[in-house]
Amino acid sequence: MKYNTLLCLLSATLFFACTENKKASEAKASIVIDTAAVEMVNLNEAQLRMADLQFGNVQSTTVHKTLKVSGHMDVPPSNIVSISIPMGGYVKNTSLIPGLFVKKGAVIATLEDPSYIQLQQDYLTAKSKLEFLEADYIRQRGLNETKATSDKIYQLAKSDFESQKYMVKSLSEKLKLIGLNPANLNETNISRTVQFTSPINGYVTKVNVNIGKYVTPTDVLFEIVDPSDLHLRLTVLENDATNLKVGNTVNFYTNNNPTKKQLAHIAVITPNIDEESTTDVHCHLVNEKINLFPGTFVNAEVELNNAKVKAVPDNAIVKWQNKDYVFVKTSETGFKMIPVVTGVSSNGLIEIQTDLGTQQIVIKNAYTLLMKLKNSGEE
Repeated sequence: MKYNTLLCLLSATLFFACTENKKASEAKASIVIDTAAVEMVNLNEAQLRMADLQFGNVQSTTVHKTLKVSGHMDVPPSNIVSISIPMGGYVKNTSLIPGLFVKKGAVIATLEDPSYIQLQQDYLTAKSKLEFLEADYIRQRGLNETKATSDKIYQLAKSDFESQKYMVKSLSEKLKLIGLNPANLNETNISRTVQFTSPINGYVTKVNVNIGKYVTPTDVLFEIVDPSDLHLRLTVLENDATNLKVGNTVNFYTNNNPTKKQLAHIAVITPNIDEESTTDVHCHLVNEKINLFPGTFVNAEVELNNAKVKAVPDNAIVKWQNKDYVFVKTSETGFKMIPVVTGVSSNGLIEIQTDLGTQQIVIKNAYTLLMKLKNSGEE
């Protein structure tokens, strides 16, 4: 008997617990539904007349706005020199270190190699032979004019003379490549070393050699940068690049000194979009004597005149909990509040960066709907 009574009590307890859990789940589900529905508001015909709403679509317009981008200081390719040698050799002497300023024409390295000696020898030998062949050509030409020798012998002498001229010219250019003047070369000043000089004024940014190292024509010995023609190179996204124009004013600053802004103007817009959907924009500095190094990272603000944007009237935007919203018409009496990202405001219009397509938007008395929506939610 006691066992049956205990079993009944346990069954009753279990039944009420299940019932309570079911009610709690139903209540929770109803809350979710209400939360989802809080973005929707419906008006009856009387409320609709009283609200005096007006509708419109997102429109294209032109505004003055500021585009924030980043970039770095740069110099044109003509101001960066990678120094290599046309003939391999051993580094005998160099005093360059990164950061050192060198003048154009200053000796930056001395190299030595037996191939330099051989090249000078070949040139002097070819030059000596040219003198002999030239004399023989002149002699054969005179004999041929008097028919004292055949045309074949004259043509052969002329061919040998012409070929030797080509040889001497070729060796002469090779000597110039390694910094030797053929006009000053003779048997008394053949050298096993050659000196290389800086082709520009600038700062040494890379030193890839040391004393005794053997270098080949494909090796870069030094890199020298001339910062005298410094400019600003910006990276701009594809969608923003269409709003840029040559001449736009640019304010830029470094992370180390964000309050000190410098001025520049857009000079060249690269007409190409890379794999990352960006393009390069080159700007000329107003202050060309700015104390920044090539490669310095900068932040920039580009002033855009008549930039094309999508916009709606200011009255179409409502604010709720520090966020921007618009009301989209879903039916004759129904409206939905959706969040939007806004941009610059100008002449009673505000930029909408969210894609709203062709949906009809409440552009007048939108706050009436917001009050109705929030009051309904509290009830």
